[in-house]
Order: sequence, then structure tokens, then C-alpha cells
Amino acid sequence: MKIGSGLFSVVCLVIVVPSILLIYSINYETARDVDLWLTILACVIDVIAIVMWFWIYKRILVPLDKMRIATKKIADGNFDYELDERDFVEIPFLYNDFEKMRIKLKENEEEKILSENAARELVSNISHDLKTPLTAIRGYVEGILDGVASSPQKVRDYLTTIYNKTNDMTKLIDELLYYSRVSGNEFSYNFEKTNVKEFFDDYVKDLYLELDTIRINFSYSANVDADTVIDIDREQIKRALNNIVANAVKYMDKEDPEIHFRVKETMDAINIRISDNGRGIDEKDLPHIFERFYRSDASRNTKLGGSGIGLSIVKKVIENHEGSVVAISKSGVGTDIDIVLKK
Repeated sequence: MKIGSGLFSVVCLVIVVPSILLIYSINYETARDVDLWLTILACVIDVIAIVMWFWIYKRILVPLDKMRIATKKIADGNFDYELDERDFVEIPFLYNDFEKMRIKLKENEEEKILSENAARELVSNISHDLKTPLTAIRGYVEGILDGVASSPQKVRDYLTTIYNKTNDMTKLIDELLYYSRVSGNEFSYNFEKTNVKEFFDDYVKDLYLELDTIRINFSYSANVDADTVIDIDREQIKRALNNIVANAVKYMDKEDPEIHFRVKETMDAINIRISDNGRGIDEKDLPHIFERFYRSDASRNTKLGGSGIGLSIVKKVIENHEGSVVAISKSGVGTDIDIVLKK
């Protein structure tokens, strides 16, 4: 590996020059005093040695001392401490390796901080989302025990509410456990060759009935060849689609609510678009909606809340199918979720 032209030049001076002078002194038959030449040779070697030492000190030892200081800074956690590349002209490989290490350590530290923040956010979200139904459950139980529910019908109503709140908590915990498995690559996918049109036709039949019961207008179109087949985990794709639809239903605020489901085939992919005319997503929130545990200010300030995991599960499932998902939205108008699945 090259360490710079300067060191090469100095080595040449140390080896070649003394050799020439020595040869010249030995073959100089007319010289009256060989000792004079040997003295000159010794002086030249001393000068070269001094020059070489100065060069080594300036070009090697000083940069190494700077690197020692930088290493200590890194050890103390200062990953922004940078060396000057110009100080390492003769040993650039050392500088490059050090920078790679520093940048990698900085990225790891930033990722660690993000993970810690996400963990704190998760604890906060879970605490809030579990505390709300637990408070309600305790209140209704106390009502039954204290005799507030004075009739069998009222007791039944209280128990029904307790049952629903318990289901909400179970659903949240199941979602957290599922996300943990998927994000930790502990989940095994069951990929199968699947006829695209048949799969989506069957899926929207159930979806239509579900949305019809809550009076949401639903439309479906599929521009796909009858024999097109892709390799997917059917249940996990359904789960991702259900999360998108559930999110659209949760934030629907129009008197005439609509959800549109479109499937289109291209040369190398299947494009899916789920559109709604709900409240939409604020511009500042849009880049983050697929991040784990992210909740917009609007969702935080309403009883709809949620854990912020649903759409992150969508992203993880689609990415594990080597696909992509993006959101297009305008606040107050509605949202489009576009999914691309490669053939």
C-alpha cells in the first residue's frame, strides 16, 4: 500500500546518495586524503538522517498524535470530532479507515438514540392506550358492585361495555406482539402462487359487507388479466389491507363517506390503490405515518388515538414482499395509499 511520495523520496536519499558518495570516494585514485571524503560522507548521512527524522515527525508522528487525540474523543462519545484529511497525505489509508469507523459509530449511536426514544414513546403510547379502557372497566365494575346498575338490563349494558373494552386491549396487545415478531424477522411467511384477480375479488366481497354495515360507500375495480399470478402470503397481505381500510374508517369524518379500492396490472407489477374521502393527513405528518409508533397530533388529541403500529405493520409486510407503499393525502380532502407488488 502506498504511503506517499515523500517517504519514497527520503528513502532514496538515504540509500542512493551515500552509496554514490562511497563509490566515488573509493575509486577516486587521485584523492590525497580518503578520510576527508569519509567525513563528508558522514556529514551528508547525518544531514539526511536529520531531514528524514524531521519528515517522519511532521508527516507521521504528528498525524498519529492527532489521531490519538481523536480516538480519545471518540471513546468519550464525541463522534462529531473530525480530523483534517490534509494532515494525512502520507498515510491516507489510516485517515480513511478512521473516518469510516467514526461515521459508523456515529450512525450506531444515532440509531441507538432513536431506538431509545421510540421505546419511551412506545411505553407512553401503551400506557395511555391501556389506561383508558382499564379506567373505563374499573368504573363499570365499581358501578355494578356499588349497585349503580340497578336493573338486569343496565348490568348487561355495563358488562357489554367491559367486554368491548377488554377486546380493545386484547387487540392492542396482539398487534404489539405481531409487530415485534415481524420487525424482529421472527415471522415465517407462507408464500403461495396466487391468482391476483381471484384473490382480490374474494377479499373485497367480505370488505363490501363490512363497510356496508357501517354505511360507507364502497367501490371496486380490477384491471388484471384473468391468469395473472404472483407469489404472496395471502393472510399477511390481507392483514396489511385490513389495517389500511381500518385506518380510513377510523378517521372518516364526511357525511357521505367513501372508500375506493382499485387494482391495476402493469408489465412488472400489481398496483393497488385504496382511496378515501376522510379527514386526510397534515403535510407535516405525511412523511412519518409509516414509522413505528408515530401518531399525528390529531390522533393524539382525540379518543381515536391508537398505538401508531397499524401502518408500520403495513410497510413491514409489503417490504417483506419486496414491494413498496406510499401515501398521498390532502388535509380535509382524503388519502390515497398506493401499494406496488412485484410480479
